[in-house]
Amino acid sequence: MPRRTSTWLTVIATAAMLAAVVAWHPSEQFATVRRAIGLGAERPLPAPAVVRAGGTFTYAMTQPGAGTDPVGWDPCEEIRYRVNPAGEPPGGRELIDRAITRVSEATGLSFDDEGDTDRRPFPGGVKLFGRPDPVVIGWADPTEYADLAGQVAGVGGAVAEQGSNGRVHYVSGGVVLDVEAFTPTAVAQQPRVLEAIVLHELAHVVGLAHVSEPMELMFANNIGQVSFGPGDREGLARLGSLPCGG
Repeated sequence: MPRRTSTWLTVIATAAMLAAVVAWHPSEQFATVRRAIGLGAERPLPAPAVVRAGGTFTYAMTQPGAGTDPVGWDPCEEIRYRVNPAGEPPGGRELIDRAITRVSEATGLSFDDEGDTDRRPFPGGVKLFGRPDPVVIGWADPTEYADLAGQVAGVGGAVAEQGSNGRVHYVSGGVVLDVEAFTPTAVAQQPRVLEAIVLHELAHVVGLAHVSEPMELMFANNIGQVSFGPGDREGLARLGSLPCGG
C-alpha cells in the first residue's frame, strides 16, 4: 500500500510538471495547447476594421492548398523586435519608431521593442526549441547585402513555420536599410520619404508583397507615396484579423 501511495504522488508530481511546461514554456508549439485549455493570451490590441475601398494588395504567402488564405503573424502574440544601431543615422530610430506605430495601427498587431542588439538582420530566425529570434532591423550597404544594390533602399521579409494547429504563420523576420540612402542629410531633409521606405519594408515583414499599382505604398518603386494606399490598408487589416495561431 505505501508503494501505491508513492506511485500516485509520482503521477501527481509529473502531471504538475507537465502543466508547468505547457503554461510557461516559451516555445510556439505550446501556444495552441495553452489556448485550448484556457491559458492562452487574448489579442493585446483589437482587430482592425477591414474596409474595401477598391485598392490593390497581394499577400507574400498563402496557406498551402488554401487559395487566398494568407500567412500572417499570430495576433495574440506580440511581434518582438530589436534594432541594430550600427550605421544608424541621426533620426533613424525615430523613423523606425513611427513606422512601427503606423503598421501596428493598420494591422492591430502589437510590437514589443526588446532594445538594441548586435545581431544582423536575417540571422536565421527559427529555432527548434525555445522562442524564435526577434525581428531584427538594421543598417547596411550593398557589400554586405547584395539585394541593396542599385536603387534598392531597403529589404524586408519574414520567416514562417507551421504551427501545431496545421496553419503556417510568421515567427521572425528582418529589415535592412541602405546606409547610402539613409544619410544624415536625407533623413533631415526628407524624413517622410524615408519613413515611407521603412513602412514599406515593415509591411513586407507582416505579410504584404509588391503590387503593380503605383498609388499603393507597396508598389515596388516608390514614386512619392508616403502613406498606405487603400489596398495596402485593406491587406494589412486582413492580415491583422487572422485567428490566433496565425
